[in-house]
Amino acid sequence: MSTARRTDPSPFTEITGPARHAAFAELATTGPVQQVDLFTGVRAWVSTGYAETRALLAHPDVVKGGAPFLDAVSPEVAAAMNTHLLGANPPDHTRLRRLVSAAFTARRTEALAPRIQEITDALLDGLEAAGPGPVDLVAGFAYPLPITVIAELLGIPELRRDDFRRSSSIVTNGALHGLDAWGRAAIEMVGYVRELIAEKRAAPADDLLSDLIAVQDGGDRLSADELSSMVFLLLTAGHETTVNLICAGTHALLTHPDQLALLRAEPHRWPAAVNELLRFDGPLQVAIPWETAAPVRVGDVTIPAGDVIVTALLAANRDPVRYPDPDLLDITRDASSHLAFGHGIHHCIGAPLARLEGRIALSSLFGRFPELRLATGDEPTREVGLLMNKLVRLPVIVR
Repeated sequence: MSTARRTDPSPFTEITGPARHAAFAELATTGPVQQVDLFTGVRAWVSTGYAETRALLAHPDVVKGGAPFLDAVSPEVAAAMNTHLLGANPPDHTRLRRLVSAAFTARRTEALAPRIQEITDALLDGLEAAGPGPVDLVAGFAYPLPITVIAELLGIPELRRDDFRRSSSIVTNGALHGLDAWGRAAIEMVGYVRELIAEKRAAPADDLLSDLIAVQDGGDRLSADELSSMVFLLLTAGHETTVNLICAGTHALLTHPDQLALLRAEPHRWPAAVNELLRFDGPLQVAIPWETAAPVRVGDVTIPAGDVIVTALLAANRDPVRYPDPDLLDITRDASSHLAFGHGIHHCIGAPLARLEGRIALSSLFGRFPELRLATGDEPTREVGLLMNKLVRLPVIVR
């Protein structure tokens, strides 16, 4: 029987960026793939090397297993929230991605740019009006921007958006909130999503949810559970990751004034800068855990069938074998190969939208407030958890 290493300190419980990245780097010193006991009590194989993580993300015998906490809800609710792309394997995944991609097109994403800019400008107006004192960039800008965008994209009424924000935060950080709170939040979200789908069936509108309901490939359509699960996925993953990108990106640039100065002088670098920010301090610590359907050889390790795999995206993106000087923020670096959005068939379908929002949000923020600075010299606190790399607050002074 193999002996698992205990992650001490655990990257997932470190509450500052330097400590979290240092803990991942420490874990990587004993190998790019190793078995560890996670802080959740689960024993898993954790990959920290770039090549190994990329290989595992695309390996046909590394498959999606049962999602955590689903036993806290009825089988009907579980099916209504987990019959989506992240919970499916081929051939079901292939079919679902084809149908969803037919509605969630590149053209639809690109068409959102003017509206994203409008929302961004209005939120920046609010920050400016808040006065000269410190404002929390998380609550005042980074959270409301992507939740507004995804809610408008799906056609969710404004009155329900705060409820979705609260519930989705609990659902995406179940290990932090506990089984009972997760179950209540999941049931609440599924109930409303079902109501919303019924409303869109009766009165279709010009939004993504109406298109998802209508899309078909031959005689094939998304089922009721597939529809609700896709909405569930977009609401949770579709805004939490962008929040983290905006916050971490702002902090990284404010603490690397030379890189910020280069962006101000050469604004055409913003698309490449967003990729480097995603590599440097991405929105996810790990991809959703997978499991092996058969023994999998990766690097010098053979992972037995039925074992849990955690691909540490945050660590892989700072692998010095792939990225020289990985702890250095360098917006001139070609970081387009980063793994912040995954790799292979499960590469995030919303990645183009996240990049678009990140570019508009960050370029507009720094363009509006040339004197923007951190309100405190202390490292901002990060939320404990397995999945998200999330700043709790980011106090800044805008002028």
